[in-house]
Amino acid sequence: MSRERSRGFYLLAGFFALFVLFLYGPLSAIVILSFQGPDGGLTFPMNGVSVHWFAALFEQQRVGDFKGSFLRSLQLGLVVMAVTVVVSFAAGIAFRRRFRGAGLVFYLAVASLIVPSVLIGLGIGLLFSMLDWDTAWYSSVLGAHLTWTLPFGLLIMFAVFNRFDRAYEEAARDLGASAWQTLRHVVLPIIGPSLIGVGLFGFTLSYDEFARSLMAAGVENTLPLEIYGMTTNITSPALYALGTVTTAVSFLIITISIVAFSVVQRRRSRR
Repeated sequence: MSRERSRGFYLLAGFFALFVLFLYGPLSAIVILSFQGPDGGLTFPMNGVSVHWFAALFEQQRVGDFKGSFLRSLQLGLVVMAVTVVVSFAAGIAFRRRFRGAGLVFYLAVASLIVPSVLIGLGIGLLFSMLDWDTAWYSSVLGAHLTWTLPFGLLIMFAVFNRFDRAYEEAARDLGASAWQTLRHVVLPIIGPSLIGVGLFGFTLSYDEFARSLMAAGVENTLPLEIYGMTTNITSPALYALGTVTTAVSFLIITISIVAFSVVQRRRSRR
Protein backbone atom coordinates (compact mmCIF):
# COMPACT_ATOMS: atom_id res chain seq x y z
CA MET A 1 0.00 0.00 0.00
CA SER A 2 1.59 3.25 -1.11
CA ARG A 3 1.64 6.24 1.20
CA GLU A 4 0.76 9.72 -0.01
CA ARG A 5 3.61 12.14 -0.25
CA SER A 6 3.46 15.16 2.00
CA ARG A 7 3.55 18.70 0.69
CA GLY A 8 7.00 19.13 2.20
CA PHE A 9 8.32 16.26 0.09
CA TYR A 10 7.25 17.94 -3.15
CA LEU A 11 8.64 21.29 -2.03
CA LEU A 12 12.01 19.72 -1.28
CA ALA A 13 11.93 17.75 -4.54
CA GLY A 14 11.17 20.92 -6.48
CA PHE A 15 13.98 22.79 -4.73
CA PHE A 16 16.41 19.96 -5.47
CA ALA A 17 15.36 19.93 -9.14
CA LEU A 18 15.99 23.69 -9.38
CA PHE A 19 19.36 23.23 -7.68
CA VAL A 20 20.40 20.53 -10.17
CA LEU A 21 19.17 22.63 -13.09
CA PHE A 22 21.02 25.72 -11.83
CA LEU A 23 24.22 23.71 -11.25
CA TYR A 24 24.35 21.54 -14.37
CA GLY A 25 22.41 23.65 -16.86
CA PRO A 26 25.14 26.26 -17.46
CA LEU A 27 27.78 23.52 -17.26
CA SER A 28 26.01 21.56 -19.99
CA ALA A 29 25.88 24.66 -22.19
CA ILE A 30 29.63 25.20 -21.72
CA VAL A 31 30.40 21.57 -22.60
CA ILE A 32 28.26 21.74 -25.76
CA LEU A 33 29.71 25.06 -26.93
CA SER A 34 33.26 23.82 -26.42
CA PHE A 35 32.72 21.57 -29.46
CA GLN A 36 32.06 24.49 -31.81
CA GLY A 37 33.53 24.32 -35.30
CA PRO A 38 36.67 26.34 -36.16
CA ASP A 39 34.49 29.28 -37.26
CA GLY A 40 32.11 29.04 -34.32
CA GLY A 41 31.46 31.71 -31.72
CA LEU A 42 30.55 32.01 -28.07
CA THR A 43 26.80 31.52 -28.45
CA PHE A 44 24.25 29.29 -30.13
CA PRO A 45 23.57 28.22 -32.82
CA MET A 46 26.72 26.17 -33.28
CA ASN A 47 28.69 26.54 -36.48
CA GLY A 48 29.80 22.97 -37.01
CA VAL A 49 31.18 20.41 -34.58
CA SER A 50 34.87 19.79 -33.91
CA VAL A 51 37.56 19.51 -31.25
CA HIS A 52 39.45 22.47 -32.71
CA TRP A 53 39.22 24.58 -29.56
CA PHE A 54 40.62 21.85 -27.35
CA ALA A 55 43.75 21.81 -29.52
CA ALA A 56 43.86 25.62 -29.31
CA LEU A 57 44.24 25.40 -25.55
CA PHE A 58 47.84 24.29 -25.95
CA GLU A 59 48.77 27.15 -28.28
CA GLN A 60 50.41 29.48 -25.80
CA GLN A 61 50.58 32.43 -28.14
CA ARG A 62 46.81 32.34 -28.59
CA VAL A 63 45.12 31.54 -25.30
CA GLY A 64 47.85 31.78 -22.69
CA ASP A 65 49.87 29.18 -20.85
CA PHE A 66 47.08 26.71 -20.17
CA LYS A 67 49.34 23.66 -20.17
CA GLY A 68 51.84 25.19 -17.74
CA SER A 69 49.17 26.53 -15.38
CA PHE A 70 47.31 23.21 -15.42
CA LEU A 71 50.46 21.25 -14.56
CA ARG A 72 51.34 23.71 -11.80
CA SER A 73 47.87 23.43 -10.25
CA LEU A 74 47.94 19.64 -10.57
CA GLN A 75 51.34 19.35 -8.88
CA LEU A 76 50.35 21.88 -6.24
CA GLY A 77 47.10 20.05 -5.51
CA LEU A 78 48.88 16.71 -5.11
CA VAL A 79 51.50 18.19 -2.76
CA VAL A 80 48.84 19.97 -0.71
CA MET A 81 46.81 16.75 -0.58
CA ALA A 82 49.76 14.71 0.71
CA VAL A 83 50.80 17.29 3.32
CA THR A 84 47.21 17.79 4.48
CA VAL A 85 46.64 14.05 4.96
CA VAL A 86 49.92 13.46 6.82
CA VAL A 87 49.70 16.52 9.09
CA SER A 88 45.98 16.08 9.80
CA PHE A 89 46.47 12.43 10.70
CA ALA A 90 49.46 13.19 12.92
CA ALA A 91 47.55 16.00 14.64
CA GLY A 92 44.55 13.75 15.16
CA ILE A 93 46.78 11.19 16.86
CA ALA A 94 48.48 13.87 18.97
CA PHE A 95 45.25 15.47 20.17
CA ARG A 96 43.92 12.16 21.45
CA ARG A 97 45.91 12.91 24.57
CA ARG A 98 45.49 16.19 26.38
CA PHE A 99 48.60 18.33 26.65
CA ARG A 100 49.34 21.80 27.90
CA GLY A 101 48.39 24.42 25.35
CA ALA A 102 46.24 22.07 23.27
CA GLY A 103 43.38 24.57 23.13
CA LEU A 104 45.67 27.39 22.02
CA VAL A 105 47.25 25.24 19.31
CA PHE A 106 43.80 24.21 18.04
CA TYR A 107 42.45 27.76 17.81
CA LEU A 108 45.63 29.02 16.15
CA ALA A 109 45.33 26.23 13.58
CA VAL A 110 41.74 27.02 12.62
CA ALA A 111 42.02 30.82 12.93
CA SER A 112 42.79 31.20 9.22
CA LEU A 113 39.26 30.05 8.39
CA ILE A 114 37.83 33.34 9.66
CA VAL A 115 40.48 35.58 8.07
CA PRO A 116 39.58 36.77 4.54
CA SER A 117 41.46 34.69 1.97
CA VAL A 118 42.69 37.76 0.10
CA LEU A 119 44.39 39.05 3.26
CA ILE A 120 46.14 35.71 3.78
CA GLY A 121 47.49 35.76 0.24
CA LEU A 122 48.44 39.43 0.50
CA GLY A 123 50.26 38.89 3.79
CA ILE A 124 52.26 35.95 2.42
CA GLY A 125 53.11 37.88 -0.74
CA LEU A 126 54.30 40.88 1.30
CA LEU A 127 56.36 38.67 3.60
CA PHE A 128 58.16 37.05 0.68
CA SER A 129 58.75 40.49 -0.83
CA MET A 130 60.21 41.85 2.43
CA LEU A 131 62.51 38.84 2.73
CA ASP A 132 63.48 39.18 -0.94
CA TRP A 133 62.28 35.66 -1.70
CA ASP A 134 60.81 34.65 -5.02
CA THR A 135 57.14 33.74 -4.94
CA ALA A 136 56.24 30.46 -6.64
CA TRP A 137 53.66 27.68 -6.51
CA TYR A 138 56.00 25.39 -4.52
CA SER A 139 56.72 27.96 -1.80
CA SER A 140 54.44 30.94 -1.22
CA VAL A 141 51.34 29.49 -2.88
CA LEU A 142 51.86 26.14 -1.16
CA GLY A 143 51.94 27.87 2.22
CA ALA A 144 48.87 29.94 1.36
CA HIS A 145 46.88 26.87 0.35
CA LEU A 146 47.89 24.92 3.45
CA THR A 147 46.43 27.68 5.62
CA TRP A 148 43.14 26.81 3.92
CA THR A 149 43.25 23.01 3.71
CA LEU A 150 44.87 22.07 7.03
CA PRO A 151 42.12 23.51 9.28
CA PHE A 152 39.50 21.49 7.40
CA GLY A 153 41.65 18.37 7.59
CA LEU A 154 42.19 18.86 11.32
CA LEU A 155 38.48 19.31 12.00
CA ILE A 156 37.65 16.15 10.05
CA MET A 157 40.27 14.05 11.83
CA PHE A 158 39.25 15.36 15.24
CA ALA A 159 35.67 14.29 14.52
CA VAL A 160 36.85 10.87 13.32
CA PHE A 161 39.01 10.16 16.35
CA ASN A 162 36.32 11.38 18.75
CA ARG A 163 34.16 8.50 17.47
CA PHE A 164 37.00 6.01 17.30
CA ASP A 165 36.59 3.03 19.63
CA ARG A 166 39.86 2.47 21.49
CA ALA A 167 38.79 -1.09 22.28
CA TYR A 168 40.18 -2.16 18.89
CA GLU A 169 43.63 -0.88 19.84
CA GLU A 170 43.47 -2.46 23.27
CA ALA A 171 42.52 -5.80 21.74
CA ALA A 172 45.45 -5.61 19.31
CA ARG A 173 47.89 -4.85 22.10
CA ASP A 174 46.50 -7.66 24.22
CA LEU A 175 47.33 -9.97 21.30
CA GLY A 176 50.93 -8.77 21.33
CA ALA A 177 50.88 -6.09 18.61
CA SER A 178 53.34 -3.24 18.96
CA ALA A 179 52.29 0.40 18.78
CA TRP A 180 53.38 0.59 15.11
CA GLN A 181 51.58 -2.65 14.21
CA THR A 182 48.43 -1.41 15.92
CA LEU A 183 48.61 1.84 14.00
CA ARG A 184 49.28 0.14 10.68
CA HIS A 185 46.96 -2.85 10.87
CA VAL A 186 44.13 -1.52 13.06
CA VAL A 187 43.89 2.27 13.12
CA LEU A 188 44.77 3.05 9.49
CA PRO A 189 42.37 0.50 7.91
CA ILE A 190 39.50 1.78 10.05
CA ILE A 191 40.02 5.47 9.34
CA GLY A 192 41.24 4.89 5.77
CA PRO A 193 38.03 6.19 4.11
CA SER A 194 38.25 9.36 6.20
CA LEU A 195 41.85 9.90 5.10
CA ILE A 196 40.75 9.53 1.48
CA GLY A 197 38.10 12.17 2.14
CA VAL A 198 40.67 14.51 3.69
CA GLY A 199 42.95 14.02 0.69
CA LEU A 200 40.15 14.67 -1.80
CA PHE A 201 39.06 17.73 0.16
CA GLY A 202 42.62 19.08 0.27
CA PHE A 203 43.19 18.56 -3.45
CA THR A 204 39.87 20.14 -4.41
CA LEU A 205 40.35 23.19 -2.22
CA SER A 206 43.85 23.74 -3.61
CA TYR A 207 42.96 23.03 -7.24
CA ASP A 208 40.14 25.60 -7.19
CA GLU A 209 41.69 28.23 -4.91
CA PHE A 210 41.85 31.73 -6.36
CA ALA A 211 41.93 34.37 -3.63
CA ARG A 212 44.88 32.99 -1.67
CA SER A 213 46.85 32.49 -4.89
CA LEU A 214 46.23 35.92 -6.36
CA MET A 215 48.80 37.84 -4.33
CA ALA A 216 51.24 34.98 -3.75
CA ALA A 217 51.64 33.31 -7.13
CA GLY A 218 54.22 35.61 -8.65
CA VAL A 219 54.71 35.57 -12.43
CA GLU A 220 53.50 31.99 -13.02
CA ASN A 221 49.76 31.53 -12.76
CA THR A 222 47.90 28.61 -11.30
CA LEU A 223 44.93 27.33 -13.31
CA PRO A 224 42.24 29.46 -11.59
CA LEU A 225 44.35 32.58 -12.15
CA GLU A 226 44.90 31.63 -15.78
CA ILE A 227 41.18 31.11 -16.30
CA TYR A 228 40.45 34.50 -14.76
CA GLY A 229 43.00 36.11 -17.05
CA MET A 230 41.49 34.35 -20.05
CA THR A 231 38.04 35.77 -19.33
CA THR A 232 39.40 39.27 -19.91
CA ASN A 233 41.10 38.70 -23.27
CA ILE A 234 39.72 35.52 -24.85
CA THR A 235 36.60 35.79 -27.01
CA SER A 236 36.55 32.31 -28.52
CA PRO A 237 35.13 28.88 -27.56
CA ALA A 238 38.62 28.00 -26.27
CA LEU A 239 37.41 29.33 -22.92
CA TYR A 240 34.55 26.83 -22.96
CA ALA A 241 36.96 24.05 -23.92
CA LEU A 242 39.06 24.95 -20.90
CA GLY A 243 35.98 24.72 -18.68
CA THR A 244 35.16 21.30 -20.11
CA VAL A 245 38.70 20.00 -19.53
CA THR A 246 38.91 21.25 -15.95
CA THR A 247 35.48 19.82 -15.16
CA ALA A 248 36.52 16.45 -16.62
CA VAL A 249 39.65 16.46 -14.45
CA SER A 250 37.56 17.20 -11.36
CA PHE A 251 35.20 14.31 -12.11
CA LEU A 252 38.20 12.06 -12.75
CA ILE A 253 39.63 12.86 -9.32
CA ILE A 254 36.27 12.18 -7.72
CA THR A 255 36.01 8.85 -9.55
CA ILE A 256 39.49 7.80 -8.44
CA SER A 257 38.61 8.69 -4.86
CA ILE A 258 35.37 6.69 -5.00
CA VAL A 259 37.24 3.68 -6.38
CA ALA A 260 39.88 3.98 -3.67
CA PHE A 261 37.16 4.27 -1.04
CA SER A 262 35.45 1.14 -2.40
CA VAL A 263 38.71 -0.81 -2.36
CA VAL A 264 39.36 0.16 1.26
CA GLN A 265 35.82 -0.80 2.25
CA ARG A 266 36.10 -4.14 0.45
CA ARG A 267 39.37 -4.98 2.20
CA ARG A 268 37.84 -4.06 5.55
CA SER A 269 34.85 -6.31 4.94
CA ARG A 270 37.13 -9.28 4.19
CA ARG A 271 38.88 -9.06 7.51
